[in-house]
Amino acid sequence: MPSRKIELVECEYQYDDGENYMFIDGASFAQIALALAGHEERGPYLREGQSYTLLMRGSRALDVRIPGRTVFTVARIDKRSRPDSSMGATKRITTETGLVLRVPLFIQAGERILVDTQSREYIQRAD
Repeated sequence: MPSRKIELVECEYQYDDGENYMFIDGASFAQIALALAGHEERGPYLREGQSYTLLMRGSRALDVRIPGRTVFTVARIDKRSRPDSSMGATKRITTETGLVLRVPLFIQAGERILVDTQSREYIQRAD
């Protein structure tokens, strides 16, 4: 009978092959695939070379745990977006992973920022 036990496995994110998010298990060096289907919202939070916890059942990846706070680099500033002043002056940016969010007007391309991955909100500049 197949194992029903769910295990947590620390893995390093490698890349997206178009159908799967590919990870490598640091202990066994096994390559593990997590299907994009049903997990598309995870993509912008995955950074190559960063460690994540995979929920596994046997050799099958079920999900990936995204840390509550993650540092991203601002890749692009949307010059076409109008500043939003309803909750403080903000502008729209895109990170190196494709995550789109609003940040204060003083944030520039190339800066590293800390993001709350649950609310998808800017927290502060990262050191």
